[in-house]
Amino acid sequence: MAAKLDTSPPRGMRDILPDEVELRDATAAAILDVYRRYGFRRVETPALEDIRLLTRSEGGENEKLIFKVLKRGEKLAHAEMVRIDDLVDLGLRFDLTVPLARYYAENHAKLPQPLKSLQIGPVWRAERPQKGRYRQFTQCDIDILGVESAHAEVELILATLDALLTVGLTGLRVRLNDRRVLGALARHCGFAGERVGQVFVTLDKLDKIGVAGVRDELRGDGHPEAAVARMIDVLERLEREGPALEHVRALLGPDPDGVHGALHTIVRAVTAEARGRYTIEVDLSLVRGMGYYTGPIFEVAHSGYTSSIAGGGRYDRMIGKLLGREVPACGFSIGFERLIEILKERRGPRDGGERRIAVLVDGQDDIATLVALARELREQGQIVSLEPKRKNLGRQLEELATHGYGSYAVLRAPGALDVRPLARRTGKEEARS
Repeated sequence: MAAKLDTSPPRGMRDILPDEVELRDATAAAILDVYRRYGFRRVETPALEDIRLLTRSEGGENEKLIFKVLKRGEKLAHAEMVRIDDLVDLGLRFDLTVPLARYYAENHAKLPQPLKSLQIGPVWRAERPQKGRYRQFTQCDIDILGVESAHAEVELILATLDALLTVGLTGLRVRLNDRRVLGALARHCGFAGERVGQVFVTLDKLDKIGVAGVRDELRGDGHPEAAVARMIDVLERLEREGPALEHVRALLGPDPDGVHGALHTIVRAVTAEARGRYTIEVDLSLVRGMGYYTGPIFEVAHSGYTSSIAGGGRYDRMIGKLLGREVPACGFSIGFERLIEILKERRGPRDGGERRIAVLVDGQDDIATLVALARELREQGQIVSLEPKRKNLGRQLEELATHGYGSYAVLRAPGALDVRPLARRTGKEEARS
């Protein structure tokens, strides 16, 4: 006998069962509805992109996590391998921003200007699997291409907050910074210009490893001790005094690029719309790992959850590298998997359970009559499934309740259904009727 085939999904990926799929569908629909009301229009890009696009995108650490695809057919047969990468021509996208830049460069003549794009779809990163982190996961992005002013950031932040509030999140806090502020901070501390990107990567770990961990990693990377000491002094001061917009002016001094003014505009506009539902603050410790950010960057944190649930920023130089002319660009991405984990923890009885009816089909019933009665219930807004009636009716009703049905029905009189509720209990007790 042949060995039994392992039916588990690939490591770091997962199967999603019907209950969660329904939650994901409902959540995505609610988010997309909000974004469309803000004027964003949905676009789609391929899962696969040219490997040169992905590896030259300044995607930070994510460029090391690309799932690479070998050349095929004659291209593979004629490839001369010095390195493994010589056999690779495609890769799975690691986010939705890099493919959007290529999409715009290819299709800009046919697109509205400015473009307010909306994307939702899977991305892939070959990182170490752990709780809440998968190698395949969903992102939900909105981007504004072609707008240079801070009103793009304001609209992205407000739309994202509106979407998160719509799906039931509260206690939302926006952290805001600017990559130019971080550059000024690195110069102020005395880090070498060509190594600033590496400093950013280490600072991005501050939430995970703390100030002491940042100090040790900067020292381990061989940065000058004086620069490390000045950076740690700034971080400790921020930890004591809290991040504030005033620190930006003190750090930057003269503001020829309007950085302070842009941050002030964003904070003022978002705060005016908050009405107690969320907060926004400048946080000089916010980095974000992608190297392509050029200006304001932002994240949304949710009370009681350690990781951010949405993040984004301005990436003005990415499209210009592909198109040959600069196009201002800014985007915000919801971490869909993290959002679903929060909603699963808070979810009670299945949404729509009161509308779910299982019509039990007995072998003696007239199927045409049952089909017609089921259609009438669907026209009234019910969710109706025809299910063969089993001998062990009690166990069947338990299973129906477990899988989210609120009622069951049987044919009692010619042309009429007898609809009865299914009692539900939570915890280890199964639903019983």
